This record gives sequence, structure tokens and C-alpha cells, in this order.
Amino acid sequence: MDISIVSNFLPAGLLEYFTLKDVKELCSIKDKTVYFEINLEENNRILGNIDACQYESKGFTEITLQDFPIRRKAVYLVIKRRRCRHKQDPSKVISNDFSFLAEGSVLTKELSDFLKGTGRYHWQCSQFL
Repeated sequence: MDISIVSNFLPAGLLEYFTLKDVKELCSIKDKTVYFEINLEENNRILGNIDACQYESKGFTEITLQDFPIRRKAVYLVIKRRRCRHKQDPSKVISNDFSFLAEGSVLTKELSDFLKGTGRYHWQCSQFL
């Protein structure tokens, strides 16, 4: 799989922190629509001013985000994010903070911003018709 081609369809900077694992073209059973599923896994490193030696990776949490469509097909990013636990105090669990999820939705921030802009544009045009 040529990552350089797929990276052109992903949010900017995403592959700095995540590894591309798989790209699938799937079909929904409900409405028989075809969509792309892009699977990514967070790299094993802790960002910020935290002593990474004090923490160890302890599994993943998975989120699914909808991104811009490609060739009229929906695109879903399935992102596996790492959970890191403190070696001495297991109650301390951290994960890196990424802003790929638009607040209150399951869309990427870029797609959410685009849709907000599109809605505003249609509203402005409709008042002149």
C-alpha cells in the first residue's frame, strides 16, 4: 500500500502521530452504500512535558470519525488511541490530546468547519433569492 497517496486524503499532520494500518472499501448492509474505512494506530510515544519512562502502554481505545468523502463515497477514520498507565501508580492513566474530533460530533474538525461554512454560505445566498 502506497502511504504517500493515502496521506493526501487524510487530515494534515495525522501521519506524524499515527501509523496507517489498513484501507478498506466496504458496503453497508442497511442501505447498500459503499464507503472507505481507513484504520490508523497511534504511535507509541507520549507527547508533552511528561516523563515517558514513568509510563507504559496499556491498550487502546478506538474512535471512528467521519471525514471528507472521496469519489462520492463516505470516509471513516477508525483511530486506535493508546492509553498509558503510570508504572508505580496504576490509577494514573494518560493519553495524548489530539483535536481531530470536532466538539460534540463524530466528524473530523476539518469536515465540521467545512460544513459550518457551507451552511452559512447557503443561508446568505437564500436571502437574496
